Amino acid sequence: MRKFLVVLDDSRECLNAMRFAAMRAAHTQAGVEILAVIPPEEFNHWIGVGDIMREEQRERIEAHFQVFAKWMRDKQGIDPELVIREGEPADEIIAQVQADTAIGVLVLGAATGKKGPGPLVTQLTKTAGSLPIPITIVPGDLSKERLEAIT
Repeated sequence: MRKFLVVLDDSRECLNAMRFAAMRAAHTQAGVEILAVIPPEEFNHWIGVGDIMREEQRERIEAHFQVFAKWMRDKQGIDPELVIREGEPADEIIAQVQADTAIGVLVLGAATGKKGPGPLVTQLTKTAGSLPIPITIVPGDLSKERLEAIT
């Protein structure tokens, strides 16, 4: 089964990317894989602190995932899977795409502020030509109704 890969993070635009991926998956009998990336440790010099911080991040990711997964199951009939990786976000997204050949589309949410679309969109569009799958960039300010109309 083809899967849509969507990134779970704390950005506002993440919500629209999740909605888009779930709605497209529901309309095309595909699946959704949600990827969360834990960035490299900044506190490696504190023994044990890094492990505690990593575990807290995993718990927070699981809680966020459960919210999105419930919505996807209840509203779209999609049962997403969660993948958690550690490292630099753009590198880990590319690694996940290369590791899972069932992934057919990468879905990213784009920010709408003066700072541009966000670091992931900026980084990954630079390498889009060498990725084995297309990237769909979902504007962060699209309404739920507009998302429903275009999916």
